[in-house]
Amino acid sequence: MTATATQAPTSTWNIDPAHTTIEFSAKHMMITTVKGRIADVRGAIVVDESDPSRSHVEVEMDAKSLDTRSEQRDQHLRSADFLDVEKFAHVTFRSKKVEGASNKPGTQFKVVGDLTIKDVTKEVVLDTTYEGRGKDPWGGERVSFSADTKIDRREFGLTWNAALETGGVLVSNDIKLHVEVQAVKAS
Repeated sequence: MTATATQAPTSTWNIDPAHTTIEFSAKHMMITTVKGRIADVRGAIVVDESDPSRSHVEVEMDAKSLDTRSEQRDQHLRSADFLDVEKFAHVTFRSKKVEGASNKPGTQFKVVGDLTIKDVTKEVVLDTTYEGRGKDPWGGERVSFSADTKIDRREFGLTWNAALETGGVLVSNDIKLHVEVQAVKAS
């Protein structure tokens, strides 16, 4: 008697950068939230149709595409004080496991993976929501997710700061990340 392994049906979804947003926010002077985004993003989501918890994602972001709507601030964030984009051109995320995913819109689940900034890799947990799936007007199929997490930038070697005369620091150590992803099913 021999057993034949059955391959679980999977589908690959390419991230659509025109409909995907990777945002970050930090406190400035401990009183104001400043937001930015990384505009150039690419990657793929491989979905296990029979068991979404076996799905995985890989994302690459171009650090030079960072935008906070202030060129002076953007140049500083791209410098060696922060991201050092001349040496470390990309920020990446690679999932390791998915917990609690289902194919029902509105389902909240966790995506655990490795975030790499400046060649420092740390595990992060993305609190994720499956937003839905549908056909687009051009005959393609799309899927959407949103996710949030918080990191301590110092853990990635982003340690530059300035003490404030009134106490506190110029840039918060906690950085909030918010992601809105739309992906197109590969043919």
